[in-house]
Amino acid sequence: MINAELIKHCQERLKPYPCEGFLLGGGNRNADLLFVGEAPGRDELTTQKPFTGKAGASLNRYLSELELTRDDIYVTSTVRSRPYKHDEKSKLKPVEQRGNRTPTQKEVLAHAPLLDETIAIIKPKVIVVLGAIALKRLTGNELSLKKVHGQAFCTQLLRLPSLEATRLERVGEKHVLFPTFHPAAIFYNPSLKQVIKNDMLALKELITFQGVYQPNLR
Repeated sequence: MINAELIKHCQERLKPYPCEGFLLGGGNRNADLLFVGEAPGRDELTTQKPFTGKAGASLNRYLSELELTRDDIYVTSTVRSRPYKHDEKSKLKPVEQRGNRTPTQKEVLAHAPLLDETIAIIKPKVIVVLGAIALKRLTGNELSLKKVHGQAFCTQLLRLPSLEATRLERVGEKHVLFPTFHPAAIFYNPSLKQVIKNDMLALKELITFQGVYQPNLR
């Protein structure tokens, strides 16, 4: 789906940083819903599928609330390689045994062209933003996930205006975003289960009653 040269270019951009492997998105390339997460973990690199393991099961519960399946959506992430821990204690272990970590802004920037291109190809009617990292990547630092989750809004996205650029800018057409918490968030804060369920009810209303999404018709 994405040009091989662009993939190679972005892999080169990420080489200076402690990340391993590579995983593109997965799902229905004609989907009206694009889910954007943070970065693949060890489970995803093993299966070569986005959102597997515990986080994948959690995402599947999101979809169950929406009465959708993975075949109805496309899933990707802000960074396509696994950021692994590289503190002094972690360095005593092989890379593949180190824990996952949150990607840095430089790592997000390195793979920014891949997300930009994915959005351009999929042309989603709604982008479901999974977590604070994805929200920051697409909208900047102004919005707090705790304040805007469960609420759809339309905005210009941050993107890299050229492969030589060093900062993201608001360019191009506007997109409808729907932010919610990352599927892994419930593992650290179980009280979010009901909050996320309410978010999914709001998203279902958006895609059902406003006609934003009509599965299996494209």
